[in-house]
Amino acid sequence: MARNNDDLFIEDDLDAAFLGGDDLGLDTPVEQTVEQQAQEQWDENSGEDFPGQLAVDVYETAEKLIIKARTAGVNKEDLDVSISDGILTISGTLSSGDDAEAINWHFQECYWGEFSRTIALPVQVKEDEVDAVLKDGVLTIAFNKVQQQKATIIQVK
Repeated sequence: MARNNDDLFIEDDLDAAFLGGDDLGLDTPVEQTVEQQAQEQWDENSGEDFPGQLAVDVYETAEKLIIKARTAGVNKEDLDVSISDGILTISGTLSSGDDAEAINWHFQECYWGEFSRTIALPVQVKEDEVDAVLKDGVLTIAFNKVQQQKATIIQVK
């Protein structure tokens, strides 16, 4: 099946090698491209109501774990932040404002509506020692880290 051109696969052959073949246990037709599969999956899920994904930055300093998220346009009353067993959840609603009179949209690229993000924190933190500040459209959450004790050396006698 594959055309040999100095031992290089042609793109269609490469698609066929990965997408087709009953011997691999795949039920995807050979002629269906990756783009077609992605579009079909998008079409299947487009009617479902998924909350938007919130992008975050997570980093450490010597004593703190810091989480930052761009939340421009979100009022702090519309923002929920919680932590339980090392799992942080940030959720809220981003309102588009007054667009009820719009009769013809030309572009709608901004996400409006509910968003949510759940993060398993990468280090142990003191869940009761936290600061959360919303300033200039950036939510900053700072946890004090639990200081790990150094291993105690045991002398063998």
